[in-house]
Amino acid sequence: MSILVNKDTRVVVHGITGSAGGFHARAMIEYGTNVVAGVTPGKGGQTFDGKVPVFNSCEEAVRRTGANAGVCFVPGAFAADSVMEAAAAGIPLVVCITEGISIMDECRLRAFLKDTSTRMIGPNCPGLITPGEAKLGIMPGYIHKKGDIGVVSRSGTLTYEIVWQLSMLELGQSTCVGIGGDPVQGSDFVDILKLFHADPGTRAVVMAGEIGGTMEEDAAAYIREHMRKPVIAFVGGQTAPPGKRMGHAGAIIQGGKGTAAEKYRALREAGVTCVLDPADVGRTVKAVLGTC
Repeated sequence: MSILVNKDTRVVVHGITGSAGGFHARAMIEYGTNVVAGVTPGKGGQTFDGKVPVFNSCEEAVRRTGANAGVCFVPGAFAADSVMEAAAAGIPLVVCITEGISIMDECRLRAFLKDTSTRMIGPNCPGLITPGEAKLGIMPGYIHKKGDIGVVSRSGTLTYEIVWQLSMLELGQSTCVGIGGDPVQGSDFVDILKLFHADPGTRAVVMAGEIGGTMEEDAAAYIREHMRKPVIAFVGGQTAPPGKRMGHAGAIIQGGKGTAAEKYRALREAGVTCVLDPADVGRTVKAVLGTC
């Protein structure tokens, strides 16, 4: 089984006529994702690559095609409004790939979504994929292999590295979710861990965190109280100097909090198998599963 998306998911792509949206929409379709609509205001009535209808609004796209998931490639200045439009149209899942959204817009978006039934993945994320069924985002589909290992990560690059190691060891994935590295996000580790915990098709979970914030500590608390499946974790930024931002907007240590050491300590106390070198993640997963 899987979480969030499968072969029956009907996808609308926001910004499908743009360069990024068009490029990745083609890649999603080639992978087998059921892309049923695109949205670009002012370009309604056109078709994308002669196959996918384009609508002026998400509401019309949902009404005409039954779309039940969205992917946003809209530029940063307009992305929050695009996601809110999707939520207002009743779409239960929106993946926001866009980076460069202002923190003010992210806060406004998060507040808006609290009053809806829409789950957002992102922003500033690679998206998610259920191997062999559907991908919503920018992940390279060929590195993934269908299986029963769940993957959730704050870093797109780490996601790809971990997935490649797993696939090379014949450890397929149920679903892989990149939650993004911005400080204000739609879904955090706990949100995704809950889904993996409830999914009978997920046997174990790999979690890739990084310095900054308290998401890993929150995840550790959830794992300690609820998870009965093995969790293997890596935390990036172990050598980062305090107070220095390291790439992602959320990856900053402030006031001595959010360090890799603190996160590893919380995870170990929760019974998580911790990996210090990202190159060892795949081998560690295989070893852990061999003892289960």
